[in-house]
Amino acid sequence: MFIDFFHGLRRHGIGVTLQEWLTFLEALHKGLIRESVDDLYHVGRAVLVKHEAEYDLYDQVFLHTFGDAPAPPAVTQDVLDWLDDPILPRPLTPEERQRLNALQQDLEELMRAFEERLAQQKERHDGGSHWVGTGGTSPFGSGGFHPGGIRVGDGGGSMSARLIAAKRQFQNYRHDRVLDIRGLQIALKKLRRLKRVGQEEELDLDETVGATCRNGGDIELVFQSPRANEARLLLLMDAGGSMTPHARLVSSLFSAAHGLQHFKSFQHLYFHNCPYSTLFRDIQRQDAMPTHELLRSIDEDTYLVIVGDATMHPAELTEPWGAIDYWHHNETSGIEWLRRLRARLRHAVWLNPLREAWWNAPSLLMVRRLFPMYPLTVSGLEDAVEQLLQTRPIQ
Repeated sequence: MFIDFFHGLRRHGIGVTLQEWLTFLEALHKGLIRESVDDLYHVGRAVLVKHEAEYDLYDQVFLHTFGDAPAPPAVTQDVLDWLDDPILPRPLTPEERQRLNALQQDLEELMRAFEERLAQQKERHDGGSHWVGTGGTSPFGSGGFHPGGIRVGDGGGSMSARLIAAKRQFQNYRHDRVLDIRGLQIALKKLRRLKRVGQEEELDLDETVGATCRNGGDIELVFQSPRANEARLLLLMDAGGSMTPHARLVSSLFSAAHGLQHFKSFQHLYFHNCPYSTLFRDIQRQDAMPTHELLRSIDEDTYLVIVGDATMHPAELTEPWGAIDYWHHNETSGIEWLRRLRARLRHAVWLNPLREAWWNAPSLLMVRRLFPMYPLTVSGLEDAVEQLLQTRPIQ
């Protein structure tokens, strides 16, 4: 059993060394671990795990080895790839929902059927009722609807799954902690486009050495213009409604960007749910700015960061006059304004304060097809900055 534990840890990527394993066995031999599974768990974790980000993997291996927990289903990378970019589910009639609600299965029977489908399935399926797929009524997959099925991979739109396969509820420590202002500023400082401007008043040491050598040792000082950051940042923030619980987090983002004194220009505007024909300079949405004016005036190399949960009725995106605010008469659909923003700017990302497990709502999927989306966490912001630094041709 202990040999299985050792090999299980290493097989799952926890780099237990032979010396660490011998230390663990020595603790067993000297009686530091009493006849208690809790003692075994905590001593093993203290000796064998080097980083708290590996605690979740350690839990899985420990439970499988000593707790008679079942091994995870054989959800291969091929299966996860098939479930990537799920299709949108079609609306179900009341009769279809009633029929599905009547198809509740025993949990053991459901798990057995799931493993059989995984063994038999050879390709991707969308919109069906049998295979592991997306956007359908099968009890197995993601992005569809089935009361009491098994969700595979990320996010469930109806939040009705009885089990989640290939997705742990625990999150790695440290790498996904919520942003503070200092951490945010450090990430934003990577957004730079340096250019030499102004008078030549900065000593160029390399050129000074080269020129002095060429002069046979007579010192010649070479000066150059200092480098300034020419980067421009545009921050669009969703305000109100479902974003209210995230107001403090978004305020930290705004404070960090505003106080950085780092960009050639920093502009911030507000919207509710989706940028339509009008954006706002204040969070009360009184001081308006036409979106077409912004598109006409903005530099195409501006870094665009949109912050919002992208959670709304799909019609708010797809329909003219679909804005949730009755007084906001948008002749052009929200998704069209998002397309225009995306086409105008080379560098654009979307930051979402929601957990990634909730990113399967229909409106979210539509937004994600236009903008690279990242969680509003430390690691998420770092990935978003790396994305912004890449050059994308204008559409």
